[in-house]
Amino acid sequence: MSSVLVVGGTSGIGLAFARARAERGDEVVLTGRDAHRADLIAKEFGARGIALDLARPLEIAAALADVGRVDHLVVAGVSRDDNKVNEYDIDAALRLVTLKLVGYTEVVHTLRARLHDDSAIVLFGGQAKERPYPGATTVATVNAGVRGLMNSLAVELAPVRVNAVHPGVVGDSPYWQAKPEKVLDVLRTETPTGRLASMADVVDAVDFLLRNRSVNAVELPVDGGWLLG
Repeated sequence: MSSVLVVGGTSGIGLAFARARAERGDEVVLTGRDAHRADLIAKEFGARGIALDLARPLEIAAALADVGRVDHLVVAGVSRDDNKVNEYDIDAALRLVTLKLVGYTEVVHTLRARLHDDSAIVLFGGQAKERPYPGATTVATVNAGVRGLMNSLAVELAPVRVNAVHPGVVGDSPYWQAKPEKVLDVLRTETPTGRLASMADVVDAVDFLLRNRSVNAVELPVDGGWLLG
């Protein structure tokens, strides 16, 4: 049995991963911004839920104070941001940069003494870093920054392994399910596999990055070859 911490585990892929590991028999702690919601969701499958807001990094140490040894750490917290340079929202940009880069780093800093030589970390980025779209000014930037963070942590924390997963369009995620079907159909035609990535695909990729002891400082895209389309 492994001890697993999923930061950003109350919805979407983070929740799917937390549920999968708890159902496997692992000891899972998940976090969300709202303590009550995190607790209710975690109890559904025998995990533990705590409140943590990545965009408030000065509060992260206190939020994680009673978390013990961590075998597997998944930092999956994200924030949707539609921010164009011609209509730049500085407050929104500061929140996302803080959440994704400072918040991610502070989680690792806080847990450093609770990691061990065989611990593994997976950070969440995204393929907007490779194929930006209008409104992805900050999203593309921070997801590219995840690469630098991953490499730095892999060096500083060695032999702890640090990898990153970069999902493309995840067709059955709550965000993409809310899109018109015709939009998803176009994206499928642009994907060599003819299908969009699923949350199960991303969960499996994260599990692989955590499990394989020779995979380190690797960025794993999960997009069906979308960038080739």
